[in-house]
Amino acid sequence: MSTPLTSSPTGTPLPRWAARLGYAGLIPFVALAAAAWLAPVAHRAQAAFALLAYGATIASFLGAIHWGLAMRGPLTPQPGPFVWGVFPSLVAWVALLLPLSQGLVTMALLLGICLAVDRRSYPAYGLGDWLGMRLHLTVVAALCMLAGSMAA
Repeated sequence: MSTPLTSSPTGTPLPRWAARLGYAGLIPFVALAAAAWLAPVAHRAQAAFALLAYGATIASFLGAIHWGLAMRGPLTPQPGPFVWGVFPSLVAWVALLLPLSQGLVTMALLLGICLAVDRRSYPAYGLGDWLGMRLHLTVVAALCMLAGSMAA
C-alpha cells in the first residue's frame, strides 16, 4: 500500500503514483517556458512552439477524460460530455495555427476553461478529490504558457 503524495481538499489521499505522474507532467511546461527565454536566440521560437504543442496535447487529454467518463455511464449517455470532450482539441488545434504568442495565450485560457468545466463536472463523477491537484497543475501550466507568450 503506497502512501499518498498529496491530499484532496477533503483530506482524501490521492494515489502517490498518480500525483507523481501529474506533477511530472509539469516538467515540459517549465522547461520549455524557460527555454523560450533562455535558449540561444535561434532556438527560442522552436522552444515556444514546442510549449504550445505540449499544451495542445494536454488540453486534448483533458477533453478525452470526459469521453472516458461519459462512456462509463448508461448505454444512452447524454451528448454534453462528448461535445465538451472534443472542444479542447478543436481549440488547441486552432491555437496551433495562430501566431505563436496568440496561440500560447489561447492555450493558457483554454487550460483555465478546462479547469472551470472540471470543477463543475468532476464532483458529479465522484472525482472532486482530484480538483486540488488539478488546480495546481493548471496554474503552473497556464503561467508557463503566458511566460512563453511573452518570450515569443
